[in-house]
Amino acid sequence: MSGNGDTAVVIPAANEADRIAATVTAAAALPGVGLVVVVDDGSADQTGRVARAAGARVVRHSRNRGKAAAMETGAEAVRLLDEGGVSRHLLFLDADLGDTAQAAAPLIEPVRSGAADMTIAMFTTRVKLGGHGLVVRLSKEGIRRATGFEAAQPLNGQRCLTRAAFEAARPLAHGFGVETALTIDLLRKGFRVVEVEVDMAHRATGTDWRAQLHRARQLRDVARALAVREPVVVRNLDKLLPKR
Repeated sequence: MSGNGDTAVVIPAANEADRIAATVTAAAALPGVGLVVVVDDGSADQTGRVARAAGARVVRHSRNRGKAAAMETGAEAVRLLDEGGVSRHLLFLDADLGDTAQAAAPLIEPVRSGAADMTIAMFTTRVKLGGHGLVVRLSKEGIRRATGFEAAQPLNGQRCLTRAAFEAARPLAHGFGVETALTIDLLRKGFRVVEVEVDMAHRATGTDWRAQLHRARQLRDVARALAVREPVVVRNLDKLLPKR
């Protein structure tokens, strides 16, 4: 779908055929949204086909390139579709939000009104995320030391940005380090960042080996992002580990 709204939704997606249609449908119904772009990041299932059938514009990576690359690809697709028109705000949503994506409107309003340059979601419905604590603590501490900003949910990927803010943050940090780096880089450049409570939820991360591998990759990427922004936090990573 493509219309005249002032906001475009970008949804990075990898193997999310079971939830992507509901996410696209809910996102497209948000006030002021005129475009939904799904970046099929090398999916092995029918994510792209299902998203297109739900009304999204779909861009596909031939191989999985990670979240940050998908975000950049989606933002570039929006820019090309907007060429000659007004640059839209960018609302990034996770592919597995399903129907709860309909609650994203409060993320858009502060950006649309000029009260913020980037909003970050704070989920009011919390689920237990296996192995999540260390990565969150590392990100929180890195952001706090780098900027003084106390982030409640620093890894939340549901964010709305002005186009100017997004461009100022490029190139994005690799993979799962993108959220931590976005917050630090924009705050350091004087952009206004606010967290906004939303009633949204995505799939809970389990505790099996796949989930643990995901958390290990997330920890690696956040550490890499901080290594070039607030290296002292990475050097003192052992202090964030649970005490035995």
